[in-house]
Amino acid sequence: MGTRVTQSMLNSNMLFNLNRSNSVMEKYQNQMSSGKKINKPSDDPVTAVRGMVYRSSLNEIGQFKRNADDGTSWMTSTDEALNEVNSVLQRVRELTVQGQNGTNSGTDRNAIADEIHQMKEHLGEIANTQIAGKYIFAGTDVKNPPYRADTTGVEGFQNNNNEKLEMQVGQNNNVQINISGTNIFKYNEDGSGGIFQVLTDLVDNFKSSSPSDFLEKLDTQIDNVITQRSELGARMNRMELSTSRLDGLEISTTSMLSSEEDVDVSKLIIDLKAQENVHQAALSVGSRIIQTSLVDFLR
Repeated sequence: MGTRVTQSMLNSNMLFNLNRSNSVMEKYQNQMSSGKKINKPSDDPVTAVRGMVYRSSLNEIGQFKRNADDGTSWMTSTDEALNEVNSVLQRVRELTVQGQNGTNSGTDRNAIADEIHQMKEHLGEIANTQIAGKYIFAGTDVKNPPYRADTTGVEGFQNNNNEKLEMQVGQNNNVQINISGTNIFKYNEDGSGGIFQVLTDLVDNFKSSSPSDFLEKLDTQIDNVITQRSELGARMNRMELSTSRLDGLEISTTSMLSSEEDVDVSKLIIDLKAQENVHQAALSVGSRIIQTSLVDFLR
């Protein structure tokens, strides 16, 4: 026995199909306006999850890149400070050679001693170099100046913190960004007592006599600064390589995210136009399904 199809059933089916067509049209229009395949997770749960994973990776890469930039700035400031330390020591060496000339009078030696003393004070300023309010030669004790007067009033490099400062620039990639101040300003393998002690003794000797055994000590300190600076340069090169690798990862991850979420505009336009034609056809057919009313006969 056949099912009786009523006018009400035809009207309901027509409205249902028109609503479904409108939903598809809305989907395409939303995609066109947003440029994304999905606008809510229910559109495509798998794609939504993959997009979240890629976005999480991009956020992580972005943080690693910020760490690399901060680390590069720190190491650049350190390199500039070490270059200045080297310049100071070279100037002190020149003054020492000049002061060893036997023709210098006591006044001349005192003048040289005063200039070396000023160089020592400037070296203290370099030892207290800061970046973003943090002392770069203080190890992990970045809030306290490493060069300061102790309780007895004697000035010198008071910091003994040798801890490493590292920046994470990858899942398993940490790069040390600091140079321990003790390795620069308290270098004492030759028994000289460090840079500040060498300069203090040099000033005292110039004021009392003409020193003759300080060039070797100065050269030892200069060689140490050069060695520390070369190690820093190697780390800076590594940081540059890490930054380059992060740039590549960011590009590839962004490309994968785009392939998952971004719409193919040309294909979407074709699909949207086709759906518009289907919708117009459905409206045309629907107008014929609806029966004429009494009003149509009163014309």
